[in-house]
Amino acid sequence: MSKPLIISLLDNDFYKFTMQNAVVHLFPYAHARYEFINRGNHLYPEGFALALRQAVDEMAELKLTSEEKRYLQEKCPYLPPTYLDFLKGFRYDPSEVTITQNGNELSVSIEGHWYRTILWEVPILSLISELYYKLTDTKRLPDDEVKRIVRDKIEHYKNTGIKIAEFGTRRRFSYPVHKMVVETLKEYGGSSFTGTSNVSLAMQSGVKPIGTHAHEWFMFHAARYGFKMSNTLALENWVEVYRGDLGIALSDTYTTPVFFESFDRKFSKLFDGVRHDSGDPIVFADQTIRHYKSLGIDPLSKTIIFSDGLTPEKVDRIVAYCKGKVGMSFGIGTNFTNDVGVSPMNIVIKMTEAKPEGKKWACVVKLSDDPDKNTGKPEMIRLAKTVLGID
Repeated sequence: MSKPLIISLLDNDFYKFTMQNAVVHLFPYAHARYEFINRGNHLYPEGFALALRQAVDEMAELKLTSEEKRYLQEKCPYLPPTYLDFLKGFRYDPSEVTITQNGNELSVSIEGHWYRTILWEVPILSLISELYYKLTDTKRLPDDEVKRIVRDKIEHYKNTGIKIAEFGTRRRFSYPVHKMVVETLKEYGGSSFTGTSNVSLAMQSGVKPIGTHAHEWFMFHAARYGFKMSNTLALENWVEVYRGDLGIALSDTYTTPVFFESFDRKFSKLFDGVRHDSGDPIVFADQTIRHYKSLGIDPLSKTIIFSDGLTPEKVDRIVAYCKGKVGMSFGIGTNFTNDVGVSPMNIVIKMTEAKPEGKKWACVVKLSDDPDKNTGKPEMIRLAKTVLGID
């Protein structure tokens, strides 16, 4: 019998756990639905759904170890003991995940209580990516060549004098490659390598787990409170739970200009910075600098976390423009964990509907700064744009 592909409950992005804690605290009765989106139009080989089903079913055996719980207690003091006790007893329920295949087309949907289903997205995407290469018998570069590529990149970033975190769980080539990448980054990155979004690998490598919240946090708030209030109340609720910790705000769920309308003096001072995840990074930098200056805040006292499809060339362009104007750091995903001589997959899983307590199911949308990344039903996207005054 082969070893399961996911072997730790913490083999997931950190922001899934920080959001889960907030959901348990504020929205324990909410339900959510998610759908797999095959942006790259990848063709899945015969039997793929069965292999994915097996891998997902095996996740029911995962549980937080005592050692992992102690790690979270020590490194993440803002996660309360009630949540860590909850996580110790948490088990994945594979019945929440529906997987089907029609020819070369794969369908994956998730439904259940939001506090439970929130953990599925990242590991399922990593399983789809890893199984795709495995079942299509895709060959990658040898280990020494992969390590050399990672070493060259992190040494380049180190020489540039910038901070880099690794964000590549969901579209990695495989778990072994991911582990090798993080170990190489730690070995050669020095103080430039700030950590990884993958909690299990952060623990194994002795580096910081990195992350705050994702688009679904804001998308749910639109279903609960309406599009007009979604950004404001999502930020307010985050502050209520974390009291100033985990202070990087995601800006592009309903476009950055709309976000900055809600990101008032209170939030702009309280949050350490913002994360860029779509659209032109230089345009975003200008918008952010202008916003902080309009409030009398020194942009150099704040940080932009750039995290959208970063390559060394793109990072160099951003650094050249932003240096001396605003604080900056970088979260690099697929370009670390799947730069192994193959074509990385273009796949996502997004929340599609939410059911807040006492309410009916509501479709949710994301209106990215890059329109190609918009998600949701066309009629709901049109409604959101109308309500928010987006052209």
